[in-house]
Amino acid sequence: MKKTSVVILGGGFAGLSAAMYLDKTLARRAEAEVTLVSRENFILFTPMLHEVAAGDLYPGDIVNPLRRILHHVKFVQAEVQAIDLSARRVRCVGGVAKLVLDFEFDHLLLTLGSETNFFDLPGVSEWAVTMKSMFDAAMLRNRVLALLEEATLQSDSDERRRILTFVTAGGGFAGAETTGAINDFVREIVRYYPDLSEELVRVVVIHPGDFLLPELGQELGDYAERKLRERKVEIIKGVRVANYDGSLVTLTDGKSIPASTLIWTAGVKPSPVIAPLPCDKERGRLLVSEFLAVTGVPGLWAAGDCAAVPVSNTEKFDPPTAQHGLREGLVAAKNIEAVVLDRPLKAFTFTTLGQLATIGRRTGVAMVFGIKFSGFIAWMLWRTVYLMKLPRLPKKLRVMVGWTLDLLFAKDIEQMLTLRDVEALSDMARRIRTRAKQGTSGTASALDSSARD
Repeated sequence: MKKTSVVILGGGFAGLSAAMYLDKTLARRAEAEVTLVSRENFILFTPMLHEVAAGDLYPGDIVNPLRRILHHVKFVQAEVQAIDLSARRVRCVGGVAKLVLDFEFDHLLLTLGSETNFFDLPGVSEWAVTMKSMFDAAMLRNRVLALLEEATLQSDSDERRRILTFVTAGGGFAGAETTGAINDFVREIVRYYPDLSEELVRVVVIHPGDFLLPELGQELGDYAERKLRERKVEIIKGVRVANYDGSLVTLTDGKSIPASTLIWTAGVKPSPVIAPLPCDKERGRLLVSEFLAVTGVPGLWAAGDCAAVPVSNTEKFDPPTAQHGLREGLVAAKNIEAVVLDRPLKAFTFTTLGQLATIGRRTGVAMVFGIKFSGFIAWMLWRTVYLMKLPRLPKKLRVMVGWTLDLLFAKDIEQMLTLRDVEALSDMARRIRTRAKQGTSGTASALDSSARD
């Protein structure tokens, strides 16, 4: 008897939430097979990325291996290339050698998340630093340390100021949290560089709106701005980044900022795999019903950042946040199971519980159940809530230890990854791919010879 094949694409909050539910239910049944395909073999806890960038936590503290979480769901580490809805097949590539993998499906759940949107601005995609992955956060920390070392080698004060200028594009959650963390990090460790002074450090936020953190409202946004300014962060509002050439940030009002680092947190877009699909979309996201089913395509479901989930009795859509993604993935998994077992479907309904952000130096802003908090209480609330949400007890303990050490001791300033290391890894990957291609060509030639014989 042919097994019912359920394929989940994407191992983020929504994808893992769905996989964890099916791991305990449908994946245990002999007549079903559930597969999770993800680019990474871990789930990244993105709300704590800025703490890795600032050296408060180590990268391994905020990731959890998927193979230790899932026991009955089959996991495949690969990158999705294309989806053929008519053939009900997914094309992926995996491994350094880019092996081609095909998966047939009866039910396909798309939780591919989002990618950084550079809006086709000149030079931004080539030179800007992003904050979407563990690699981004770890590299940003290493970049800060490398720039401090480089600044000590320069004798020209203007060049030193350019090297130690950090510009963040976007004043939302990611932008405000990253700016606060990096500002604290740089100003705390610059004292270990006798040839430099804190006056050389410049941290700037470019925000197109009237106030920071627009999701939390103007009162908390103004509070965040005031606290950041007290810590010597410059806030430039009402303009956007127009282009960046790696050394000069040009703004839409014609002004420019000499800076060696542009941190880009100004926008995201759905995965490019979604774009070619012949389905109804809302601003690039797949339009789904209240049951998380993609309109007009039986067996196709979507959740998380790549899904436009309608809010009941309104023309609005749920925001692409982690708390929504977790619950959307769970409801989508339950509805897939319901279709397979011929049970009634469940509609998705959820109201945002609250939103929190840290802005550096044990200060935060929060709005929970409509109640606003700021200062140390909000910062403690942020740490408590996200520590509870972090998967698996061992990781919770590691983070607690990291936070405790951060309170007692100064930050580490060793540069763990250098440009030389990155170049060595690139060379190794190139050699492996070359050998894999040669092996494939040799196999093909051998098959041709056998066919001729």
